[in-house]
Amino acid sequence: MTTRADLAALDQSDPLARKREEFALPEGLIYLDGNSLGALPRAVAGHLERVVREQWGQDLITSWNKHGWIDLASRVGAKIARLVGAEPDEVIAADSTSINLFKVLLAALKLRPERRVIVSDVDNFPTDLYIAQGVRQLLGERYELRLVKKDEVEAALDDQTAVLMLTEVDYRSGWRYDMAAVTRRAQQKGALVIWDLAHSAGAFPVRLDACNADFAVGCGYKYLNGGPGAPAFLYVARRHQGAALPFLTGWMGHRSPFDFDPFYDPAEGVHRMKVGTPPVLSLSALDKALDVFADVDMEEVRRKSLRLTDLFIEGMEPLCAEYGFKLVTPREHERRGSQVAYAHPEGYAIVQALIASGVVGDFRAPDILRFGFTPLYLRYQDVAEAVERLERVMRQGLWKAERFRERAKVT
Repeated sequence: MTTRADLAALDQSDPLARKREEFALPEGLIYLDGNSLGALPRAVAGHLERVVREQWGQDLITSWNKHGWIDLASRVGAKIARLVGAEPDEVIAADSTSINLFKVLLAALKLRPERRVIVSDVDNFPTDLYIAQGVRQLLGERYELRLVKKDEVEAALDDQTAVLMLTEVDYRSGWRYDMAAVTRRAQQKGALVIWDLAHSAGAFPVRLDACNADFAVGCGYKYLNGGPGAPAFLYVARRHQGAALPFLTGWMGHRSPFDFDPFYDPAEGVHRMKVGTPPVLSLSALDKALDVFADVDMEEVRRKSLRLTDLFIEGMEPLCAEYGFKLVTPREHERRGSQVAYAHPEGYAIVQALIASGVVGDFRAPDILRFGFTPLYLRYQDVAEAVERLERVMRQGLWKAERFRERAKVT
């Protein structure tokens, strides 16, 4: 059994412990929801104030050149590229994950014009499935969206599969695909693969190029700590950049946007996937937030993530036995992201009571209590304290209060 002294020693020897001071964390709060909204890096607030007061307030429109606003999408993309195993010219930061998925899905389908099937996990994040449904409506009924369970993905691939569209880490359970193996099997069938990295980027090393990925998308507001609604990013492998053409042909994706040519001419490389004017304030926040990763070894992040999640699973064992929590996250390290989830019929009320006790997790329908572990700012002692507070919520029946059963708009 891990003791408090053991945990204190782990925190003292933790090579990432210094990173906690770079985040603005409320005193006494244990934040286990960085997989939904990352904590605020301290440097962001001051940077944004300078962007607003000086760059916008004083330098005004000259800041597009003077402060490099026009290159923000590329600068931020290059910082993300290091975290997802890509080259700087393969990633740009732009738009939302949903819009980026729409762009790369249509581009991928154009590269396989003789094929008509999109395969995806039926438990994929709903917006990904909605985007695919919308694309199918746009292109016509001759296209098929084939939704299958995780263990049926390989069998669902055939000579009509144009695109396999998956999220590397399941948003509910934290179950992780073997990106290299799945990509290889799909490509052996002649399909292209799109990976959603929403619960991967910044949580552990991602190896897009090493896995020979085709396309990828991801968000900036979870483990990348870019703030609520932060811009997303997209990846296009170099080998596809010459042939992949966007459906949304906006002016920032033009070869020479300030020539104001009335006819679209796609920019070189991944830049053609840009659409409209970049959101300078939110991109600036993400840009500064990413600096916390500049001196971080992502392999060390992964090692700590697994230790944290192992510790939480170990601590929860007595609660599972006594209160009926059911672990739905894989115990196997290679199949686990950086979150742990439990099923419980009273999951929503329990999460609300736990939040009131100073431990922030979240709930996912129908019955999932979900806890995200962000190694840059979580301590080992936080994990033990979180389990103790949850045990108190259950032992004292705090979750039974009527106020914890009232569903809010955001769960």
